[in-house]
Amino acid sequence: MNIKHISSAIGIIIIAGIGFLAFRGDVFAPQSSGERITVLSTFTVISDMVREVGGDRVDAVSLTKPGVEIHGYEPTPGDLVRASEADIIFDNGMNLEVWASKLYASVPDVPHVTISEGVQVIPISEGAYKDKPNPHAWMSPQQALVYVENIRRALVELSPSDEAYFNARAQAYSDQIRALDGELRSSLSTIPASSRYLVTCEGAFSYLAKDYGMQELYLWAINDESQGSPQQIAKVVDTVKARKISTVFCESTVEPHIQREVVQASGAKMGGVLYVDSLSAASGPAPTYLALLEHTVDTITEGLVHPDAL
Repeated sequence: MNIKHISSAIGIIIIAGIGFLAFRGDVFAPQSSGERITVLSTFTVISDMVREVGGDRVDAVSLTKPGVEIHGYEPTPGDLVRASEADIIFDNGMNLEVWASKLYASVPDVPHVTISEGVQVIPISEGAYKDKPNPHAWMSPQQALVYVENIRRALVELSPSDEAYFNARAQAYSDQIRALDGELRSSLSTIPASSRYLVTCEGAFSYLAKDYGMQELYLWAINDESQGSPQQIAKVVDTVKARKISTVFCESTVEPHIQREVVQASGAKMGGVLYVDSLSAASGPAPTYLALLEHTVDTITEGLVHPDAL
């Protein structure tokens, strides 16, 4: 699809308050056999999943680059070009990309799919976002299988002639995720019961903590402009002291200076960097979704089992 009337589209992107367009399967235009599908995803984790399921029948493009904070992202004119050239757009939903409604309004003819549809949602338990869904469901390998199935289904609708190919790749990828789930469970099981506290900057690990029997503690629920109030910091410091928590962590897309205040006030140590909202660059420790999970769990385990080595 070629972009038309760029100046008009750029004007549309600044329109605020436009609701998300509802996805309907009948807006999909099936591809001709042999054509590669251009899939634009809102962030790198989804794009990597698309690449695994779509293989060489798909051009998987991420709207955001590795390391970019996804919650407060603002689409650019270049993003409008990429969106207009896509055959389909995938997002996570659950209020992760509230900015995406502006993008969709500018390209009403491009279908979009929320690939978290059907996950077992964990609500946020406190703060300004209380009772809203925690959007980080991909941090549970079990919930990630829902993402894979939704991606598979959408690709098959776009290119029915490639159904067997997409089905086989989705099955193989799902098998990899299940195998990694077992490895992560085994790794985290080595953490003593008294040390099974995961203290992070953002509350992005609710699904992972639930899957693997950990207690979650965080400075703020969702990355936003109000993060790191004195009350939030004091609560975490008090709990870290009371529970004798040895190690705290922060995420790759967050500046950890507030968590360092917790370290200074509590006597805990700062663990390694966790990946959640973004993959790393190709040369980094988390260039794929599976590597992101493995690196993050290894970092948590090492920090809580061997805090003296930090």
